Amino acid sequence: MNLTTFFAYARRAPFGGRLTQAQIDGMNAILTEWDKRGLMDKRWLAYMLATAFHETGGKMQPIREAGGEKYLRSKKYYPWVGEGLVQVTWEENHRKFGATKPGQLLTMPIAIKALFDGMIKGMFTGRKLSDYFNGTANDAEGARKIVNGTDKKSLIAGYHKNFMDALEAAREVLPPLDVTKADAKPDDKPASQSGTAITTVGGLFGGAGLSALLGVNNPWAFGIAALLIVIGSIAGFMFISGRWSINRSKAT
Repeated sequence: MNLTTFFAYARRAPFGGRLTQAQIDGMNAILTEWDKRGLMDKRWLAYMLATAFHETGGKMQPIREAGGEKYLRSKKYYPWVGEGLVQVTWEENHRKFGATKPGQLLTMPIAIKALFDGMIKGMFTGRKLSDYFNGTANDAEGARKIVNGTDKKSLIAGYHKNFMDALEAAREVLPPLDVTKADAKPDDKPASQSGTAITTVGGLFGGAGLSALLGVNNPWAFGIAALLIVIGSIAGFMFISGRWSINRSKAT
């Protein structure tokens, strides 16, 4: 696999134009385990990557279930709360994958084991990857039942397509002409400094395009309107790419 091509494509989607070192490390851990196990069907790999992307909020590192200690203590399965690359809850389930105490699914070796064994052997819900990706089936939406019923099935199927595109492109020995080594390197910089945001806005609104869209001839009015559109576009890009989110307080 050409990793330069893979990371460059994954950077574009589903990561929205930026890659951190932690995200690259997480994907490398999954790719390494895939090779170690000698697995073949890339649709399985793409769906595991898509699931990890969704379950970790794009971090690609083992995480603990979101919420403060007061909230988590209210859970019936506390302290065995959701942990890992897939949110594993309850003591019995933690122990299935080798965890002997809370917090161990936050370590990559156990988190990787849970991701692979849970999805390949059906240890989460009884459903497994081979049920949905085989010689006659290619059901990226139905595959959500491996982890969590139908929750966000279409969204995760979209991530699956993104990763499949990256894996398919990475089969070629040489990167495509539109891929450079820099595209596969982590930037770990604020989104405001990301070239992708600027490119996205610039691609949507060139000077001529703005003028035609706004129908404004007054240069001062044009400037103000253009600035508002650019700000709105960057804000939209930030939300779509997951860099910003809205946290709602609990109703009182």
